[in-house]
Amino acid sequence: MSVLVIDIGTSGLRAAVVDGDGRVTCVRYRSLPPDTPFPGLVEFDAELLATTAIELATEALAAHPGTVAALGVSTQRASTVVWDRATGIPVASALGWQDLRTVMQCITAKSDHGLTLAPNQSATKLAWLLDTYDSTRSADLCFGTIDSWLVWKLSNGTAHVTDRSQAAVTGLLEADGSAWSQRVLDALHIPAAMLPSLVDTSGRCAVATALPGAPPIAAIVGDQQASLIGQSCVTPGDTKITFGTGGMLDTCRAGGAPASGQRGPHGTFPIVAWGIDGQLTWGVEAIMLSAGTNVEWLVDDLGVLQNPAASHAVAAACEHTDGVVYVPALLGLGTPHWDYGARGTLLGVTRGTGRPHLVRAVLEGVAHRGADLIEAAEADLGTSIPCVRIDGGMSENPTFVQALADAAGVTVEVSPEKEATTLGAAYLAGLASGMWSFDDIAALWRPRHVVEPGQPLDRQRWRRAVERSERWIPELSALDF
Repeated sequence: MSVLVIDIGTSGLRAAVVDGDGRVTCVRYRSLPPDTPFPGLVEFDAELLATTAIELATEALAAHPGTVAALGVSTQRASTVVWDRATGIPVASALGWQDLRTVMQCITAKSDHGLTLAPNQSATKLAWLLDTYDSTRSADLCFGTIDSWLVWKLSNGTAHVTDRSQAAVTGLLEADGSAWSQRVLDALHIPAAMLPSLVDTSGRCAVATALPGAPPIAAIVGDQQASLIGQSCVTPGDTKITFGTGGMLDTCRAGGAPASGQRGPHGTFPIVAWGIDGQLTWGVEAIMLSAGTNVEWLVDDLGVLQNPAASHAVAAACEHTDGVVYVPALLGLGTPHWDYGARGTLLGVTRGTGRPHLVRAVLEGVAHRGADLIEAAEADLGTSIPCVRIDGGMSENPTFVQALADAAGVTVEVSPEKEATTLGAAYLAGLASGMWSFDDIAALWRPRHVVEPGQPLDRQRWRRAVERSERWIPELSALDF
Protein backbone atom coordinates (compact mmCIF):
# COMPACT_ATOMS: atom_id res chain seq x y z
CA MET A 1 0.00 0.00 0.00
CA SER A 2 1.06 3.57 -0.66
CA VAL A 3 -0.11 7.08 0.22
CA LEU A 4 -0.12 10.21 -1.93
CA VAL A 5 1.02 13.43 -0.25
CA ILE A 6 0.61 17.08 -1.21
CA ASP A 7 3.03 19.24 0.77
CA ILE A 8 2.66 23.03 0.49
CA GLY A 9 5.56 25.08 1.84
CA THR A 10 6.08 28.82 1.98
CA SER A 11 8.09 28.98 -1.24
CA GLY A 12 7.39 25.70 -3.02
CA LEU A 13 4.98 22.82 -3.60
CA ARG A 14 5.71 19.12 -3.46
CA ALA A 15 3.76 15.99 -4.32
CA ALA A 16 5.07 12.48 -3.64
CA VAL A 17 4.08 8.89 -2.99
CA VAL A 18 5.15 7.21 0.26
CA ASP A 19 5.22 3.42 0.44
CA GLY A 20 4.63 1.14 3.40
CA ASP A 21 8.31 1.24 4.43
CA GLY A 22 8.25 5.02 4.67
CA ARG A 23 10.18 5.55 1.43
CA VAL A 24 9.38 8.73 -0.48
CA THR A 25 9.06 8.17 -4.24
CA CYS A 26 7.65 9.82 -7.38
CA VAL A 27 8.55 13.27 -6.07
CA ARG A 28 7.36 16.25 -8.06
CA TYR A 29 8.34 19.78 -6.96
CA ARG A 30 7.76 23.30 -8.18
CA SER A 31 9.00 26.58 -6.77
CA LEU A 32 6.20 29.03 -6.08
CA PRO A 33 7.40 31.83 -3.80
CA PRO A 34 4.95 34.47 -2.59
CA ASP A 35 4.91 38.04 -3.86
CA THR A 36 6.18 40.96 -1.79
CA PRO A 37 4.75 44.10 -3.43
CA PHE A 38 5.99 46.29 -0.55
CA PRO A 39 8.12 45.62 2.54
CA GLY A 40 6.04 43.74 5.09
CA LEU A 41 3.39 42.62 2.59
CA VAL A 42 3.35 38.97 1.56
CA GLU A 43 0.71 37.77 -0.93
CA PHE A 44 0.16 34.86 -3.28
CA ASP A 45 -2.21 33.66 -5.98
CA ALA A 46 -4.38 31.01 -4.29
CA GLU A 47 -5.85 29.82 -7.58
CA LEU A 48 -2.39 29.24 -9.06
CA LEU A 49 -1.29 27.45 -5.91
CA ALA A 50 -4.22 25.02 -6.03
CA THR A 51 -3.89 24.41 -9.76
CA THR A 52 -0.17 23.72 -9.41
CA ALA A 53 -0.71 21.38 -6.47
CA ILE A 54 -3.28 19.34 -8.41
CA GLU A 55 -0.97 19.18 -11.44
CA LEU A 56 1.94 17.91 -9.33
CA ALA A 57 -0.23 15.34 -7.57
CA THR A 58 -1.51 14.12 -10.93
CA GLU A 59 2.06 13.77 -12.18
CA ALA A 60 3.11 11.85 -9.06
CA LEU A 61 0.16 9.47 -9.46
CA ALA A 62 1.05 8.92 -13.12
CA ALA A 63 4.60 7.96 -12.12
CA HIS A 64 3.37 5.48 -9.50
CA PRO A 65 2.69 1.97 -10.83
CA GLY A 66 -0.27 1.17 -8.58
CA THR A 67 -3.13 2.85 -6.76
CA VAL A 68 -2.83 4.79 -3.53
CA ALA A 69 -4.83 4.12 -0.40
CA ALA A 70 -5.32 7.75 0.58
CA LEU A 71 -4.13 11.34 0.27
CA GLY A 72 -2.45 13.32 3.05
CA VAL A 73 -2.17 17.12 2.93
CA SER A 74 0.46 19.17 4.77
CA THR A 75 0.57 22.94 4.37
CA GLN A 76 2.12 26.13 5.68
CA ARG A 77 0.00 27.45 8.52
CA ALA A 78 -2.06 30.63 9.05
CA SER A 79 -1.87 31.91 5.46
CA THR A 80 -5.33 33.22 4.66
CA VAL A 81 -7.66 32.74 1.69
CA VAL A 82 -11.18 34.15 1.26
CA TRP A 83 -13.32 32.97 -1.64
CA ASP A 84 -16.86 33.18 -2.95
CA ARG A 85 -18.83 30.11 -1.90
CA ALA A 86 -20.85 29.94 -5.12
CA THR A 87 -18.10 30.53 -7.67
CA GLY A 88 -15.08 29.22 -5.75
CA ILE A 89 -13.12 32.30 -6.86
CA PRO A 90 -10.89 34.10 -4.31
CA VAL A 91 -11.97 37.68 -3.61
CA ALA A 92 -8.36 38.89 -3.63
CA SER A 93 -4.78 37.74 -3.34
CA ALA A 94 -4.28 35.45 -0.35
CA LEU A 95 -2.23 36.80 2.56
CA GLY A 96 0.85 34.81 3.55
CA TRP A 97 1.57 34.00 7.18
CA GLN A 98 4.57 36.39 7.06
CA ASP A 99 2.40 39.34 6.03
CA LEU A 100 2.64 42.17 8.57
CA ARG A 101 -0.01 44.60 7.31
CA THR A 102 -2.25 43.98 10.34
CA VAL A 103 0.16 44.99 13.11
CA MET A 104 -2.07 47.92 14.09
CA GLN A 105 -5.17 45.71 14.09
CA CYS A 106 -3.39 43.39 16.55
CA ILE A 107 -2.57 46.34 18.81
CA THR A 108 -6.18 47.56 18.61
CA ALA A 109 -7.56 44.10 19.37
CA LYS A 110 -5.50 44.04 22.56
CA SER A 111 -6.33 47.56 23.69
CA ASP A 112 -10.05 47.46 22.81
CA HIS A 113 -10.95 43.82 23.43
CA GLY A 114 -8.16 42.32 25.54
CA LEU A 115 -7.29 39.87 22.77
CA THR A 116 -3.68 38.80 22.24
CA LEU A 117 -3.36 38.24 18.50
CA ALA A 118 -0.21 38.21 16.39
CA PRO A 119 0.08 39.47 12.79
CA ASN A 120 1.36 36.07 11.68
CA GLN A 121 -1.98 34.50 12.71
CA SER A 122 -5.01 34.38 10.44
CA ALA A 123 -7.50 36.30 12.58
CA THR A 124 -6.59 39.88 11.71
CA LYS A 125 -5.68 38.92 8.13
CA LEU A 126 -9.22 37.62 7.66
CA ALA A 127 -10.68 40.75 9.23
CA TRP A 128 -8.56 42.93 6.92
CA LEU A 129 -9.74 41.05 3.83
CA LEU A 130 -13.35 41.41 4.93
CA ASP A 131 -12.95 45.10 5.76
CA THR A 132 -11.39 45.67 2.34
CA TYR A 133 -13.58 43.50 0.11
CA ASP A 134 -16.83 42.91 2.05
CA SER A 135 -17.12 45.70 4.58
CA THR A 136 -20.86 45.08 5.08
CA ARG A 137 -20.30 41.33 5.66
CA SER A 138 -23.15 40.66 3.25
CA ALA A 139 -21.45 38.35 0.72
CA ASP A 140 -21.53 34.56 1.02
CA LEU A 141 -17.82 33.94 1.48
CA CYS A 142 -15.62 31.13 2.76
CA PHE A 143 -12.46 31.49 4.83
CA GLY A 144 -9.70 28.94 4.88
CA THR A 145 -6.06 28.41 5.57
CA ILE A 146 -4.18 26.73 2.72
CA ASP A 147 -5.28 23.23 3.75
CA SER A 148 -8.94 24.23 3.76
CA TRP A 149 -8.66 25.97 0.38
CA LEU A 150 -6.83 23.03 -1.16
CA VAL A 151 -9.32 20.45 0.12
CA TRP A 152 -12.13 22.63 -1.29
CA LYS A 153 -10.45 22.53 -4.71
CA LEU A 154 -9.54 18.83 -4.52
CA SER A 155 -13.14 17.94 -3.62
CA ASN A 156 -14.57 20.24 -6.29
CA GLY A 157 -16.21 22.44 -3.69
CA THR A 158 -17.93 19.73 -1.66
CA ALA A 159 -15.81 19.93 1.51
CA HIS A 160 -15.04 23.05 3.57
CA VAL A 161 -12.96 21.70 6.46
CA THR A 162 -9.79 22.15 8.49
CA ASP A 163 -8.15 20.33 11.37
CA ARG A 164 -7.17 21.71 14.77
CA SER A 165 -3.41 21.60 14.14
CA GLN A 166 -4.13 24.31 11.58
CA ALA A 167 -7.03 26.04 13.34
CA ALA A 168 -5.15 26.42 16.62
CA VAL A 169 -2.60 28.78 15.06
CA THR A 170 -5.17 31.06 13.40
CA GLY A 171 -6.02 32.96 16.57
CA LEU A 172 -9.67 32.02 15.99
CA LEU A 173 -9.90 28.81 18.06
CA GLU A 174 -10.75 28.41 21.74
CA ALA A 175 -7.68 27.66 23.87
CA ASP A 176 -8.88 24.12 24.59
CA GLY A 177 -9.41 23.41 20.88
CA SER A 178 -13.10 22.71 21.37
CA ALA A 179 -14.59 25.21 18.90
CA TRP A 180 -14.15 28.48 17.09
CA SER A 181 -13.99 31.41 19.51
CA GLN A 182 -17.18 33.48 19.35
CA ARG A 183 -15.44 36.20 21.35
CA VAL A 184 -12.78 36.68 18.67
CA LEU A 185 -15.34 36.45 15.86
CA ASP A 186 -17.50 39.11 17.46
CA ALA A 187 -14.58 41.45 18.16
CA LEU A 188 -13.35 41.29 14.56
CA HIS A 189 -16.85 41.15 12.98
CA ILE A 190 -16.21 37.79 11.33
CA PRO A 191 -19.34 35.78 10.36
CA ALA A 192 -19.16 32.29 11.84
CA ALA A 193 -20.80 30.85 8.72
CA MET A 194 -17.70 31.50 6.63
CA LEU A 195 -15.44 29.29 8.80
CA PRO A 196 -14.67 25.66 7.89
CA SER A 197 -15.87 22.66 9.88
CA LEU A 198 -13.34 21.17 12.32
CA VAL A 199 -12.31 17.58 11.54
CA ASP A 200 -9.70 15.10 12.75
CA THR A 201 -6.10 15.51 11.66
CA SER A 202 -6.06 11.81 10.77
CA GLY A 203 -9.35 10.55 9.39
CA ARG A 204 -11.26 10.53 6.11
CA CYS A 205 -12.85 13.92 5.57
CA ALA A 206 -13.41 14.23 1.80
CA VAL A 207 -12.76 12.64 -1.57
CA ALA A 208 -10.24 14.16 -3.98
CA THR A 209 -12.45 13.94 -7.07
CA ALA A 210 -10.16 16.41 -8.85
CA LEU A 211 -7.44 13.71 -8.99
CA PRO A 212 -7.28 10.49 -11.02
CA GLY A 213 -8.80 7.62 -9.04
CA ALA A 214 -10.44 10.03 -6.56
CA PRO A 215 -8.40 8.97 -3.50
CA PRO A 216 -9.93 9.70 -0.08
CA ILE A 217 -8.39 12.66 1.77
CA ALA A 218 -7.38 11.03 5.05
CA ALA A 219 -5.11 13.62 6.71
CA ILE A 220 -4.90 17.40 7.03
CA VAL A 221 -2.02 18.77 9.09
CA GLY A 222 0.05 21.90 9.61
CA ASP A 223 3.62 21.76 8.38
CA GLN A 224 5.36 21.84 11.76
CA GLN A 225 3.12 19.15 13.23
CA ALA A 226 3.68 17.10 10.06
CA SER A 227 7.42 17.42 10.56
CA LEU A 228 6.98 16.34 14.20
CA ILE A 229 5.22 13.09 13.35
CA GLY A 230 7.33 12.69 10.19
CA GLN A 231 10.34 12.35 12.48
CA SER A 232 8.44 9.73 14.50
CA CYS A 233 7.94 12.03 17.50
CA VAL A 234 4.80 10.30 18.74
CA THR A 235 5.29 10.03 22.52
CA PRO A 236 5.57 12.72 25.22
CA GLY A 237 9.03 14.28 25.28
CA ASP A 238 9.84 13.49 21.64
CA THR A 239 11.20 16.70 20.13
CA LYS A 240 12.18 17.98 16.70
CA ILE A 241 13.52 21.23 15.28
CA THR A 242 13.07 22.21 11.66
CA PHE A 243 15.86 24.51 10.47
CA GLY A 244 14.54 26.11 7.31
CA THR A 245 14.21 29.81 6.58
CA GLY A 246 13.32 30.13 10.26
CA GLY A 247 13.49 27.50 12.97
CA MET A 248 10.64 25.71 14.73
CA LEU A 249 10.94 23.42 17.75
CA ASP A 250 7.94 21.22 18.46
CA THR A 251 7.59 18.63 21.18
CA CYS A 252 4.84 16.29 22.29
CA ARG A 253 3.65 16.66 25.86
CA ALA A 254 1.51 14.62 28.20
CA GLY A 255 -1.82 15.76 29.60
CA GLY A 256 -4.90 17.52 28.33
CA ALA A 257 -5.60 20.96 26.99
CA PRO A 258 -3.54 23.88 28.33
CA ALA A 259 -5.12 26.38 30.69
CA SER A 260 -4.29 29.18 28.27
CA GLY A 261 -3.44 29.53 24.62
CA GLN A 262 -0.93 32.30 25.40
CA ARG A 263 2.86 32.14 25.59
CA GLY A 264 4.40 30.34 28.51
CA PRO A 265 6.81 32.05 30.95
CA HIS A 266 9.77 31.05 28.78
CA GLY A 267 8.25 32.03 25.45
CA THR A 268 6.84 28.78 24.06
CA PHE A 269 3.30 28.31 22.76
CA PRO A 270 0.85 25.43 23.23
CA ILE A 271 -0.03 23.67 19.98
CA VAL A 272 -2.39 20.92 18.90
CA ALA A 273 -0.04 18.23 17.63
CA TRP A 274 -2.86 16.19 16.09
CA GLY A 275 -6.44 15.07 16.65
CA ILE A 276 -7.76 11.53 16.12
CA ASP A 277 -11.27 10.28 16.90
CA GLY A 278 -12.04 13.59 18.56
CA GLN A 279 -9.10 13.30 21.00
CA LEU A 280 -6.36 15.91 20.86
CA THR A 281 -2.66 15.37 21.49
CA TRP A 282 -0.96 18.57 22.62
CA GLY A 283 2.56 19.91 22.42
CA VAL A 284 4.56 23.10 22.72
CA GLU A 285 6.31 25.14 20.06
CA ALA A 286 9.32 27.46 20.20
CA ILE A 287 10.18 29.78 17.33
CA MET A 288 13.40 31.13 15.81
CA LEU A 289 12.55 33.98 13.44
CA SER A 290 15.59 33.48 11.20
CA ALA A 291 17.75 30.39 10.71
CA GLY A 292 18.72 29.59 7.11
CA THR A 293 18.05 33.24 6.27
CA ASN A 294 21.39 34.04 7.90
CA VAL A 295 23.29 31.74 5.54
CA GLU A 296 21.39 33.24 2.60
CA TRP A 297 22.56 36.65 3.84
CA LEU A 298 26.16 35.46 3.54
CA VAL A 299 25.46 34.34 -0.05
CA ASP A 300 23.10 36.93 -1.48
CA ASP A 301 24.02 40.12 0.35
CA LEU A 302 27.64 39.81 1.51
CA GLY A 303 28.90 37.58 -1.29
CA VAL A 304 30.96 35.63 1.24
CA LEU A 305 29.74 32.26 -0.10
CA GLN A 306 28.84 31.02 -3.57
CA ASN A 307 25.93 28.99 -2.22
CA PRO A 308 24.59 27.85 1.17
CA ALA A 309 26.13 24.39 0.84
CA ALA A 310 29.62 25.95 0.78
CA SER A 311 29.18 27.16 4.37
CA HIS A 312 30.27 23.79 5.77
CA ALA A 313 33.62 23.62 3.97
CA VAL A 314 34.44 27.28 4.65
CA ALA A 315 33.55 27.07 8.35
CA ALA A 316 35.48 23.81 8.70
CA ALA A 317 38.66 25.65 7.67
CA CYS A 318 38.94 26.94 11.26
CA GLU A 319 38.48 24.99 14.49
CA HIS A 320 36.77 27.85 16.34
CA THR A 321 35.60 31.42 15.74
CA ASP A 322 38.53 32.98 17.60
CA GLY A 323 36.11 34.89 19.81
CA VAL A 324 33.72 36.08 17.09
CA VAL A 325 30.03 35.79 18.05
CA TYR A 326 27.07 36.35 15.73
CA VAL A 327 23.49 36.80 16.97
CA PRO A 328 21.06 35.80 14.16
CA ALA A 329 18.41 38.42 14.85
CA LEU A 330 17.82 39.70 11.32
CA LEU A 331 14.07 39.81 11.99
CA GLY A 332 14.25 40.14 15.76
CA LEU A 333 14.36 37.41 18.40
CA GLY A 334 11.60 34.88 18.99
CA THR A 335 11.55 32.36 21.84
CA PRO A 336 12.39 33.06 24.64
CA HIS A 337 12.95 36.81 24.20
CA TRP A 338 10.19 37.91 21.81
CA ASP A 339 11.94 41.14 20.93
CA TYR A 340 10.96 42.31 17.45
CA GLY A 341 13.37 45.23 17.77
CA ALA A 342 16.48 43.11 18.28
CA ARG A 343 18.82 43.04 15.30
CA GLY A 344 21.65 40.90 13.97
CA THR A 345 24.86 41.52 15.88
CA LEU A 346 28.49 40.63 15.11
CA LEU A 347 30.93 40.93 18.02
CA GLY A 348 34.56 40.11 18.71
CA VAL A 349 35.90 40.98 15.25
CA THR A 350 39.66 41.66 15.06
CA ARG A 351 42.16 42.32 12.29
CA GLY A 352 42.78 38.58 12.22
CA THR A 353 39.11 37.67 11.64
CA GLY A 354 38.74 35.90 8.30
CA ARG A 355 35.99 34.45 6.16
CA PRO A 356 36.03 31.05 7.93
CA HIS A 357 35.60 32.71 11.34
CA LEU A 358 32.64 34.74 10.08
CA VAL A 359 30.91 31.76 8.48
CA ARG A 360 31.49 29.54 11.51
CA ALA A 361 30.18 32.32 13.78
CA VAL A 362 26.97 32.48 11.74
CA LEU A 363 26.47 28.71 11.93
CA GLU A 364 27.23 28.65 15.64
CA GLY A 365 24.88 31.60 16.21
CA VAL A 366 21.98 29.65 14.70
CA ALA A 367 23.06 26.64 16.79
CA HIS A 368 23.01 28.75 19.96
CA ARG A 369 19.49 29.88 19.07
CA GLY A 370 18.54 26.21 18.67
CA ALA A 371 19.87 25.60 22.17
CA ASP A 372 17.79 28.57 23.39
CA LEU A 373 14.66 26.91 22.00
CA ILE A 374 15.48 23.62 23.72
CA GLU A 375 16.11 25.34 27.06
CA ALA A 376 12.86 27.30 26.79
CA ALA A 377 10.84 24.17 26.01
CA GLU A 378 12.45 22.33 28.92
CA ALA A 379 11.63 25.20 31.28
CA ASP A 380 8.00 25.56 30.19
CA LEU A 381 7.44 21.79 30.19
CA GLY A 382 9.34 21.16 33.41
CA THR A 383 11.23 18.24 31.88
CA SER A 384 14.55 17.59 30.15
CA ILE A 385 15.05 17.02 26.43
CA PRO A 386 18.15 14.80 26.08
CA CYS A 387 17.76 14.20 22.34
CA VAL A 388 16.43 16.29 19.47
CA ARG A 389 15.63 15.28 15.90
CA ILE A 390 16.19 17.81 13.12
CA ASP A 391 15.21 18.35 9.51
CA GLY A 392 15.24 21.29 7.08
CA GLY A 393 17.99 22.60 4.82
CA MET A 394 20.50 23.30 7.59
CA SER A 395 20.26 19.70 8.82
CA GLU A 396 22.50 18.77 5.86
CA ASN A 397 25.39 20.92 7.18
CA PRO A 398 27.75 18.80 9.38
CA THR A 399 29.44 21.83 10.95
CA PHE A 400 26.09 23.25 11.99
CA VAL A 401 24.77 19.94 13.33
CA GLN A 402 27.86 19.44 15.51
CA ALA A 403 27.60 23.04 16.73
CA LEU A 404 23.97 22.44 17.72
CA ALA A 405 24.91 19.34 19.71
CA ASP A 406 27.78 21.26 21.37
CA ALA A 407 25.69 24.34 22.20
CA ALA A 408 22.71 22.41 23.57
CA GLY A 409 24.63 19.51 25.09
CA VAL A 410 22.17 17.00 23.62
CA THR A 411 22.23 14.17 21.10
CA VAL A 412 21.15 15.31 17.65
CA GLU A 413 19.53 12.86 15.24
CA VAL A 414 19.30 13.98 11.61
CA SER A 415 16.17 13.07 9.67
CA PRO A 416 16.63 10.82 6.63
CA GLU A 417 14.25 13.17 4.79
CA LYS A 418 15.25 16.82 4.59
CA GLU A 419 11.53 17.68 4.34
CA ALA A 420 9.95 15.47 7.02
CA THR A 421 6.58 17.15 6.45
CA THR A 422 5.93 14.79 3.54
CA LEU A 423 6.46 11.73 5.74
CA GLY A 424 4.27 13.18 8.49
CA ALA A 425 1.30 13.75 6.21
CA ALA A 426 1.76 10.25 4.81
CA TYR A 427 1.91 8.65 8.26
CA LEU A 428 -1.28 10.42 9.38
CA ALA A 429 -3.12 9.38 6.22
CA GLY A 430 -1.78 5.85 6.64
CA LEU A 431 -3.01 5.74 10.23
CA ALA A 432 -6.53 6.46 9.01
CA SER A 433 -6.18 3.82 6.29
CA GLY A 434 -4.87 1.03 8.51
CA MET A 435 -1.37 1.06 6.97
CA TRP A 436 0.45 1.96 10.18
CA SER A 437 -0.04 2.25 13.94
CA PHE A 438 1.80 4.70 16.17
CA ASP A 439 4.13 1.87 17.18
CA ASP A 440 4.89 1.27 13.50
CA ILE A 441 5.64 4.95 12.98
CA ALA A 442 8.01 5.00 15.96
CA ALA A 443 9.79 1.92 14.58
CA LEU A 444 10.20 3.53 11.15
CA TRP A 445 12.59 6.17 12.54
CA ARG A 446 15.97 5.67 10.90
CA PRO A 447 18.17 8.76 11.44
CA ARG A 448 20.65 9.56 8.70
CA HIS A 449 23.24 10.63 11.27
CA VAL A 450 23.50 10.66 15.06
CA VAL A 451 25.75 13.39 16.48
CA GLU A 452 26.85 13.50 20.12
CA PRO A 453 27.93 16.69 21.90
CA GLY A 454 31.67 17.36 21.95
CA GLN A 455 33.45 20.50 23.11
CA PRO A 456 30.78 22.78 24.67
CA LEU A 457 30.23 26.21 23.15
CA ASP A 458 30.47 29.21 25.45
CA ARG A 459 26.87 29.87 26.44
CA GLN A 460 27.71 32.66 28.89
CA ARG A 461 29.43 34.70 26.20
CA TRP A 462 26.47 33.94 23.92
CA ARG A 463 24.03 35.40 26.45
CA ARG A 464 26.12 38.57 26.76
CA ALA A 465 26.03 38.92 22.97
CA VAL A 466 22.24 38.50 22.92
CA GLU A 467 21.87 41.26 25.48
CA ARG A 468 23.73 43.62 23.14
CA SER A 469 21.44 42.73 20.23
CA GLU A 470 18.22 43.40 22.13
CA ARG A 471 16.08 46.56 21.97
CA TRP A 472 18.03 48.00 19.03
CA ILE A 473 14.79 49.47 17.62
CA PRO A 474 12.86 50.46 20.77
CA GLU A 475 9.57 51.05 18.94
CA LEU A 476 9.53 47.48 17.65
CA SER A 477 10.79 46.06 20.94
CA ALA A 478 7.75 47.61 22.62
CA LEU A 479 5.39 45.46 20.52
CA ASP A 480 4.07 42.40 22.34
CA PHE A 481 1.81 39.93 20.56
